[in-house]
This record gives sequence, structure tokens and C-alpha cells, in this order.
Amino acid sequence: MIVQDKRLLGGVAAAVLVAAAGGFTIARYTADTPAARAAEAAAKPGETDTEAAPSDTLEMSAEMLKNTGVTTETVNPGGLAAEIVAQATVAPSPAGEAIVTARAGGAVTRVYKRLGDPVRRGEPLAIVESREAAQFAADRTAAAAKATLAQRNLARERYLYDQKVSPRVDLETAQAEAASAAAEARRASVAAVAANVTNDGRSVVVASPITGRVTTENVSLGAFVQPETELFRVADPSQIQIEAAIGPADAQRLAPGDRAIIELPDGSTTSARVRAVTPTLSGETRSATAVLDVIGGRLQPGLAVRVRLFPSRSGTSTAIVVPEEAVQSLNARDVVFVRTSKGFKAMPVTTGQRSAGRIEIVSGLSAGQTIATKNAFLLKAELGKGAGEEE
Repeated sequence: MIVQDKRLLGGVAAAVLVAAAGGFTIARYTADTPAARAAEAAAKPGETDTEAAPSDTLEMSAEMLKNTGVTTETVNPGGLAAEIVAQATVAPSPAGEAIVTARAGGAVTRVYKRLGDPVRRGEPLAIVESREAAQFAADRTAAAAKATLAQRNLARERYLYDQKVSPRVDLETAQAEAASAAAEARRASVAAVAANVTNDGRSVVVASPITGRVTTENVSLGAFVQPETELFRVADPSQIQIEAAIGPADAQRLAPGDRAIIELPDGSTTSARVRAVTPTLSGETRSATAVLDVIGGRLQPGLAVRVRLFPSRSGTSTAIVVPEEAVQSLNARDVVFVRTSKGFKAMPVTTGQRSAGRIEIVSGLSAGQTIATKNAFLLKAELGKGAGEEE
């Protein structure tokens, strides 16, 4: 009896083990079914299999763009070999700066303009009281009187000659004296005008020959100045040129009319054209000078800038070159932010060579597109901020 009970218990235990093994097998083969996954998702409503993909667009108005300090640039085709990067300086053109000197020695009695003041062409800057001015005025008056007397003598001699009273030689002598007196009167008058002598003949006027602003002032009230002493410098900000130092090899590639872009310290750019390239090299730097005319914009003389020159004699390239700061890393990809009608779009790109802070974009960009350059990292941070808020 005891033996039969033990056999019965053993059979029951075996049946339980078989049922458990069968249930485990069924559960294993059914756990990956869509119904099982749906049931598991329903049991855990707060969890999802995949996360939402981060957005690659950013809305930004023109006013917001200006406030953030992000600058944009329109890209054009041409590899690193198709552009020349050089340091340059904004300089006044030959007609854009004037050195104002005293035309006669004397004491400064009046100063009308100070450093930074605007001036018009011909406007007085200072007055110098001078004995030389008195001499100029006296010479002009005496020469004019002699010329008048000579003309009267000539008229009398012509009348006497016509009346056959005096010989022809007297008439010819009077004509020569009149011509000489007239020439002397013109010389004295031109000298007085060139010295800018005042009407009273006591002083000379120091006037500006161009319209602009006073950039240098070396004069004090009451000071005695020598003739041709530099007292002021006046510059016209609209009359400027860019002088870029380039190497001998690059100078051979440039030609008048070649396109150029000027990069300003604040990150903005302006267009320019090559006007001329010096045929000789500088003795100190052993480099040539490319002179550029600015197309629009007003730059301050003396400002240091960087220029990118695009020689027409270079070979064509489909690669696009952008500043290195325009390329950002987003989700393990190199992207640039392309300007759209509503803001910016992060565009994946393939990069190439790098040189002098510039990088080639082999693919991903098209010529004519406008991208963010300076402070492009702010757009990347704004996209990251938006993704974090969505999560």
C-alpha cells in the first residue's frame, strides 16, 4: 500500500514537470508575436520602443537673427585652390585723404575745427596771421597797379602812333611793357590765392581741399608754425581702397576685375573688385600688393581685414568653400545651417580639405544657397534646446 502511494506521487510530480516544461516552451515561442508585444506595450504605457527623431529645422525671424549675432553668407563654387586668402588694410584712396598745411609762417590766431569734426571742401580749419601774407597782398596790389599803368601807356602810344606823332618802336615798347606788367599781376594774384590770403591781407586761411572728417590735428592756438607745416589731415570715409599683401605666385594669377570678398572683424562681409596688382615686390615683406575697390559699404581707414580673392585664371572646381565655424557637428554628422524662408535647416554635408580657417564642402550644398557662418553654434544649441524640451 505504501509502495503504491509512492508510485502515485512520483507520477503526479512527473506530470507537473512536463506541464511546466510545455508551458515554458509555448511562452518562449509566443513572446515575440505582435500580440505579445502589443500586450507588453499595453502593460507599460509609459514606455515606447523608439524615441522621436530630433528636428533639423529652426524657425527664426530676421529680427531674431540680428539680435543673436548670427551672420550669413551666400556660397559659390570653387575649391581652396580657387581662392587666395590674404591679410589686408583699409587705406584711403589718393583722392580720399588730404594733408592740410600752412602756406605761410606765422602765429595761429583761430582754430575752427577739432579732431573728428566734419568739414566741407574749402571750409576754413584755422587762421594763421603772417607777415608773408602781408607781402603777398602787397605784391598783388603793386603788380595790379603797374599793369594798369602799363595799359594806359600802351593806349597813349597807340594813339600817338595812329596820329603819326611817335615812331612804331615806341608802340612796340609799350606793348611789351604792358604784357610784362600783366604777367606779373597774374603771378602775384595766383600766389596770393594759393596762399589763401585773407581780404585784409594780414593772415592766411588754412582750408580743407576735400569733404570729410578731421583725422589728425597738430595745431594749438597761438603757436608759431613754419611754412608747409602739417596742421591737419582730413579723410573722406567713402573714398577708400583695400591693400592686400599677396605672394609672388598668387600675384601672377590675379587680374583687374577679379572678384573678392572682404571679411570684417565683426564677421560680416562685403564685396570688392581687384583694381590693380603692383608689378614689383615689397622690399620688406617680399610680397606684391593687390589694390581692391569696395563695392558698397563704408569702411574705416586703418582697419585690418581679411580678404578672399577669386582669380579668374584658376581652374574650375565644384567644391564649395565655407568658414570652418559654419560646419557644426549634430547627431554625429557634419551639418551647415541653410537659410530658409522661416529660419534655418541643418543640412548634412561631406567635408574635404581645410586651410587658413576655410573648409571645402564636397557635397550637400549648392551654389547660391545662404548659410550661417559666424555664431552658427548658437543655432546648434537652439536645436538641442528644442529637442530637450520635446523629451
